[in-house]
Amino acid sequence: MSAIALGQNVTKSIRLLPDTGQTTSYTATVGEDNDYSINVPSFTDNGNGTITDMVTGLMWQQVDGGEMTIENASTYCNSLTLGGYTDWRLPTPMESFSILNLQRNNPALNTTYFPSSGADYWWTNTFQMNDNTKVWCTNAGGGIGNKPKLETISAGGNKSYHVRAVRDSTVPTTLANHYTDNGDGTVTDNLTQLVWQKVPTTTALTWEQALSYAEGLTLAGVSDWRLPNIKELQSLNDEGAMNPSVNTTYFSAIGVKNYWSSTTLLPNPSNLTSAWYWNTQFGITTYDTKTNTNYVICVRGIPTSLSYHEVVKEANSMQVFPNPFRSKIHISNSKGTEVYELYNEVGILIYVGNSPDKQDFSTLQNGIYFLKVTGTSTFFKLVKQ
Repeated sequence: MSAIALGQNVTKSIRLLPDTGQTTSYTATVGEDNDYSINVPSFTDNGNGTITDMVTGLMWQQVDGGEMTIENASTYCNSLTLGGYTDWRLPTPMESFSILNLQRNNPALNTTYFPSSGADYWWTNTFQMNDNTKVWCTNAGGGIGNKPKLETISAGGNKSYHVRAVRDSTVPTTLANHYTDNGDGTVTDNLTQLVWQKVPTTTALTWEQALSYAEGLTLAGVSDWRLPNIKELQSLNDEGAMNPSVNTTYFSAIGVKNYWSSTTLLPNPSNLTSAWYWNTQFGITTYDTKTNTNYVICVRGIPTSLSYHEVVKEANSMQVFPNPFRSKIHISNSKGTEVYELYNEVGILIYVGNSPDKQDFSTLQNGIYFLKVTGTSTFFKLVKQ
């Protein structure tokens, strides 16, 4: 039975959490950020100085407002008139982090929609817990953290902290329950619709080991677990908590540790040996060499369409092998009357029929596929190598 704790209301200002935008592969090991495209970033230029994020539903100031102190940034947003709207505000940390593109660097933004302004950081509306000298900020390198407010040029510092205003295209809703303990070793985040492994690994792993562990995990009767990308991982953060910066009612075992994401750091094309991680002391995202060891908490998605985030169920009486496969897909305990559908990573139908074992799939591109038993809720996640 699901357990719900009281006092965990949360404002839902985003429809869905966007993908990181990372589209390049940096390892042959299955499970990196590039292998999953969930809620692909999509923007619309409204032609009036504003940009609408089609995934989150938020409307953004296209050209940021320039360098200023956090106090002036708040005043600036509250008095801004742009695109015919006056209800602009500073973004929350999650909102500000949501528009970053981790396939890009300096700035980690899609500059087709958000022109480069020379900013080192962008303010959010949140101060560090118990410290009004530090503010949560996103940075041009793709991270997020708690930064000294006096570090900006206008306050006598040497860094350029800019403001980018945001507004709600629709009225935000209030969720009575941020998290639901599913009673099976998993926790559902009702804000992002992601399902999390409740108890992380107790052993630190290298990045490649973390990818393999997540891909091989079976928990709560399903096997479509994966290593979260850095946006998904950061979405667990609670800026109102520290040591650890999470809701410990639901994640009591998370501790103060570093947790790997599936997202590779892009400092430059010749140095791709590091990956992003989330530190749970305060909740910053930063990076580490992939051969170093950090901890792992796995995630899976709630389905909206057949794609990477489809629910994958394995029937107890059926087995698909080998997995990974190269050319043939065999199914044990089949009645012989089932019809199967094979979909690729973006939900395109590749094959339909009752004899996948007689097909040659050797020409398929390497990657992740889904085999559906039509007329049932049974799916198998397969890896083509």
